[in-house]
Amino acid sequence: MTSPSLSAHAHVSLTMPNAVMGKLCDYFAEFGEVSRTAHSARLAMAFGTLTITAGDNGLDLRAEAHDPTSLSYVKMSVAEHLSTFVVDEKPRLVWTGDGAAGTPLPYFREMRVVSARNVTPRMRRVTLSGPDIGRFETGGLHVRLLIPPKAGQAPSWPVTGEDGRPVWPTGEDRPIIRIYTIRHIDAARGEMDIDIVLHDGDATPGSTWARQAAPGDLVGVMGPGGGDVPVADWYLFAGDETALPAISRILNSLPAGCQATAIVEVEDETEEQPLRSNAKLDIRWIHRKGSPGATRSMMEDAIRQVGVPAGDMRRFIWAGCERETCLCLKKLVRREWQIPTSEHLIAAYWRAGCSGDNLD
Repeated sequence: MTSPSLSAHAHVSLTMPNAVMGKLCDYFAEFGEVSRTAHSARLAMAFGTLTITAGDNGLDLRAEAHDPTSLSYVKMSVAEHLSTFVVDEKPRLVWTGDGAAGTPLPYFREMRVVSARNVTPRMRRVTLSGPDIGRFETGGLHVRLLIPPKAGQAPSWPVTGEDGRPVWPTGEDRPIIRIYTIRHIDAARGEMDIDIVLHDGDATPGSTWARQAAPGDLVGVMGPGGGDVPVADWYLFAGDETALPAISRILNSLPAGCQATAIVEVEDETEEQPLRSNAKLDIRWIHRKGSPGATRSMMEDAIRQVGVPAGDMRRFIWAGCERETCLCLKKLVRREWQIPTSEHLIAAYWRAGCSGDNLD
């Protein structure tokens, strides 16, 4: 492998540098390889490497990576965890080198609306166009959509901060942020489709934007994130309409020869969509028909009917749904069925009574 072509450096003043270095090493050991001596360490992560040297008055840091986005992710990770591990001192982290403060975020793209149309009565597909969007093809299914706060308002976008984290516009210029799944992407054409559930009410800026989106409207896109599903022989997918775009995209990516069951909860028959896959596919629709969205028993009962194959078959369970439903499914899969964490991913896509990605 070639040496990283990009690097950034920083010195952080600390009263107990060795202790902080130890905390960083312990944390990142879960996600990469750590080699350590008494006063130095090297952390090799998926995105790049971090070299730490502990001196008398602080830490010297060197971040390295092969591309601007990966370097940015290394720097952001260090900043986030320094602020967590060192609360009393509030150390200042200022990176120099590649990806300097004030520059555009390498994982951000400004895009324009090409078209918008309803796929079903409650699902609207917005097609976006922008330059150099190949990075969104891999590394995760989800993106953060940055919506200008007012229709027709000239957008203000975040830039790189001195510690590597985004610096956001403030006040009335701050964009509205919502997380969505890329339903389809064509990097050669420079286009991607985002499917958005149309919620009722005034406090639904994502739905409102999707309804009003017109060709030429500007929007920001950050990401991707969320990871990918591993290779398996048997899959079980479950979710409500908020997870339907992700389930659809994953199914499209599965190879022939594997088996997949998809359980999808929607309002009624009009919300069903064609789901296609090269896998041997079993689709089971659940219709709420006016029941509350957090219909935990309906989803759990449907999953119990499927069961889990035994033996040496490689298995993977994926679910995205309301938070309380998510907790019930985790209890079923982890405690009752004893499925190891390497064989499932169950995520809360929303929480009843909360807006956006606020799940707390």
